[in-house]
Amino acid sequence: MQRVYEPADLIEAELLVAMLASEGISSHLGGRHLLGGIGELPMLGLLHLWVEDDHAERARELIAAYNAAQPVPGPVDDMEAGPGVLLC
Repeated sequence: MQRVYEPADLIEAELLVAMLASEGISSHLGGRHLLGGIGELPMLGLLHLWVEDDHAERARELIAAYNAAQPVPGPVDDMEAGPGVLLC
């Protein structure tokens, strides 16, 4: 297994685990249980994402694309689409 990323927080970590799983890449999130020790442990660097060696390159590419994503330009409160319509 290779360590491919250090998530900023548990929310980002879980999001990345789910994203990788949707691409067929199983991963392991290390350090999740250490978060309860904040105050006694350093706040940063506790979480780390691991994948199998043969999926490491693809996982890094997917995570890089995730980090490079930009919000869609335009007004956030554009209600022309009407209720219940998802703007993607």
